[in-house]
Amino acid sequence: MSSDSNQDIIDALASAYNAELETVMNYIANSINLDGVRAKNIAASLDADIAEELNHAQMLAKRIKTIGGTVPGSKGFNAQQATLQPPTDTTDVIAVIKGVIDAEESAIAGYETLIRLCDGRDYATQDLAIQLLTDEQEHRREFVGFLKEYEKGA
Repeated sequence: MSSDSNQDIIDALASAYNAELETVMNYIANSINLDGVRAKNIAASLDADIAEELNHAQMLAKRIKTIGGTVPGSKGFNAQQATLQPPTDTTDVIAVIKGVIDAEESAIAGYETLIRLCDGRDYATQDLAIQLLTDEQEHRREFVGFLKEYEKGA
């Protein structure tokens, strides 16, 4: 498998890798910055998800290398998650929940694109993308539930 023939897949993997690392950074920041009784469960959920998101990044990095790419370093990092930035009001739990949902929806779209790119070409990467897609869908569902509860109580 030559890296030239897989450059579009490598680029999509690198984009997903970048997004997973950005999610880790934002989950750390939000899990620590959130204040208040209502924020405890959300902060704990974010904290628990950091290892999973980091594992996603590691799996993506390994796949990039396996198919002939080079895993990007920090100079290749491009932040995209505007809505997942820690809010100025550290008690604004709903803003964090909505930011998580936005990030998960972006990840889902990225994995769906990767799945289509790999179809008939790279079944191992496609399988990985399907696995990660499932994880992101489950995480989004969890935070959609949180949003319903927090908006109902607001």
